[in-house]
Amino acid sequence: MSNPPPLLEVTDLKKHFPIHAGVFSRVSGQVHAVDGVSFRIGPGETLGLVGESGCGKSTVGRTLLKLLEPTSGTIRVAGKDITHLDAAGMLPYRQRMQMIYQDPYASLNPRMSAGEIVAESLVIHQVGTAAERRERVAALFERVGLRPEAMHAYPHEFSGGQRQRIGIARALALNPDLIVGDEPVSALDVSIQAQIINLLMDLQDELKLSYLFVAHDLAVVEHISHRVAVMYLGRIVEMTDKVSLFEMPLHPYTEALLSAVPIPKYSARARRRVILKGDVPSPINPPTGCHFHTRCPYATPRCRQDVPALREVTPGHWASCHLHDSGPMLPLRSPAA
Repeated sequence: MSNPPPLLEVTDLKKHFPIHAGVFSRVSGQVHAVDGVSFRIGPGETLGLVGESGCGKSTVGRTLLKLLEPTSGTIRVAGKDITHLDAAGMLPYRQRMQMIYQDPYASLNPRMSAGEIVAESLVIHQVGTAAERRERVAALFERVGLRPEAMHAYPHEFSGGQRQRIGIARALALNPDLIVGDEPVSALDVSIQAQIINLLMDLQDELKLSYLFVAHDLAVVEHISHRVAVMYLGRIVEMTDKVSLFEMPLHPYTEALLSAVPIPKYSARARRRVILKGDVPSPINPPTGCHFHTRCPYATPRCRQDVPALREVTPGHWASCHLHDSGPMLPLRSPAA
């Protein structure tokens, strides 16, 4: 018996933004925001997507939801190719895939009440009667930790954490299978971050949700994710389960990211700090070969010419680095010195 297809499968996804210049707005270049990304997400699984600001994490999330049209590549939901569907064709898939936005202030319409914001998608998709929608919204408010009476209040009457709970309720309204979290806790206080993360994990257990969790905070990603993909300048450079990633990084960029995670002063663990030299190259004119070679302490002449494939170095552990082309290797450095 064949295995069922993954809930989401992205293959060689690219998103390039044209640069217009001159009087006639001719295209003078391209911003390579996403430059060939591939991954899968199974039912009930959380894939964490991490990397520096500007590496293309949020663009991946918006493109796979077709909020941005992909330049090339394929997007499959439960085995069905949705890459070239128009707005009408995407309508059934809008119910299956929702998004939680980063900014709980800008993502809510200030002219609509909280109840109207959550019910909006139910109205668009013509789900239930008006009374049934009110009942559904009240139940969602309770499930995310808000009083149903708050349905009549407006966004400016809520705190940041409460607004993000409204955003979560809105994402849950249509009973989706997949939720893309675009740094959903980065704008919140640390204590509120923990509450929102725990709420998302409880909802996943209860509703069997799948998440693509976009973040730059490795501690948050380690807590919520099953697997982690590391992005650099539009490409995924490493992907594996969270335990393997944090204990045995195989890519020099991942090694540098992990070395920057703060360790408590009196912790028994120790780590040698990896300082990357130089600036992140521009996505308008990315380096040839491996995008990371301009900052990599292990770079060889081959790295400047050949693009390393994302290959399975050890079972379930994928890395895009020429250091591992000849076969499995030990981690670059032990996380503990």
